[in-house]
Amino acid sequence: MSESERPLDELVRYQVDNGVARITIDRPEAGNALTAAMRDRLAELFEVVSTTLAVRTVLLTGTGKAFCTGADLRGAQAPASPLPGNEPPPGAPERSAGDGARMIRRGWQRLVTAVLDAEKPVVCALNGTAAGGGAHLALACDLIVMAEEARLIEVFVRRGILPDAGGCFILPRIVGVQRAKEIMFFGDDVGAATAERIGLVNTVVPGSELEKTAAQWAERLAAGPTKAIALTKWLLNRSLDSDRLTAFQEESWAQEVVTGTEDCKEGRASFAERRPPAFKGW
Repeated sequence: MSESERPLDELVRYQVDNGVARITIDRPEAGNALTAAMRDRLAELFEVVSTTLAVRTVLLTGTGKAFCTGADLRGAQAPASPLPGNEPPPGAPERSAGDGARMIRRGWQRLVTAVLDAEKPVVCALNGTAAGGGAHLALACDLIVMAEEARLIEVFVRRGILPDAGGCFILPRIVGVQRAKEIMFFGDDVGAATAERIGLVNTVVPGSELEKTAAQWAERLAAGPTKAIALTKWLLNRSLDSDRLTAFQEESWAQEVVTGTEDCKEGRASFAERRPPAFKGW
């Protein structure tokens, strides 16, 4: 079966096992570059798992030598035919002001936002090259386990364009503004050792141990108090954009919400009974 004949659910594979939603980008012949349909499918999956009680954590990875090399620039889709009466008037340009910005908002920004806002922790098993939007997709995840042979590349400067897919928002929040400028201005490959040293990823392991380690992290999170982790993620993501008063108010509100969950009751009971907790996720 040729690449063009493969169904979307084979290019972006999804399965749930013991509370872990495993999402795999499976287009190794193209460096796991995302077509518009693949990108939108990923965004939809993250939006769905965010509110699905059967899912308690997400494990995102790729197949082959790449995690994701960004957008598939070769496979651009032809624009849909306009609705009757919406045909462009005579002399209208092929693209007008606002079209490009709208495409970015509805495309890669939607995907990255879906990962950042997911109400479940997201573990990235960074198996290979993550470039362009693919690098920002990885960095949007909550925890990153990186294979020794993998690398991150802010490739945009090499193409004469600026970083998109939320990169200028995400990267400085991880490594600081000065380091982010260095990485984005030069566009050099960032290997696993450097990525771990500057805090881009959580840990680096041999490629042969990547799947096992990332799965262990995901399974451990899936056994945790899902709502407490979700609100912890929300508070941490907001922390760099909030003033102290707002942060403290939101913390008190979130704590009130969490103390009403079944998992909080179980946590207290297990402490009193001196046994391991058995969290349900709600």
